Amino acid sequence: MHDLLATLYYWLKAGHLIFVIFWMAGLFMLPRLFVYHQEAAPDSPENAQWIDRERKLLKIILMPSIVVVWMLGLLLAYAIGAWSQGWFHAKLLLVLGLSGYHGYLSAYARKLASGERTLTGKQLRLLNEVPGIAVALIVILVIIKPF
Repeated sequence: MHDLLATLYYWLKAGHLIFVIFWMAGLFMLPRLFVYHQEAAPDSPENAQWIDRERKLLKIILMPSIVVVWMLGLLLAYAIGAWSQGWFHAKLLLVLGLSGYHGYLSAYARKLASGERTLTGKQLRLLNEVPGIAVALIVILVIIKPF
């Protein structure tokens, strides 16, 4: 198994990065959709369109992307023996945080769909910064491997 992973390493890495980009794009887009959604009248046709857009983003882009990111990421970690390296533990913690953030956004989409609007536009705009900060830290950890 380890020899096969070593042979496929660069393909796994390329796939991992491609799906990380898809996942991050969705995580950046969803809170922005929420801002526009909250500006629509609750019982309007526009509100229904925002619900549909958010649902499609979650089901077509975000969910498959997070699954592939995790699968390929774990395979890569195994292939390079990352489990004993400090930088990997920090990266894993950040990816777990991003996964929780993804879950939080999914839950908020369900709230919006049911008519609950518990966050302000400003709060949603601030939430939009979370993946950018996390991915910047992850890239530094993976490239620099500071510990």
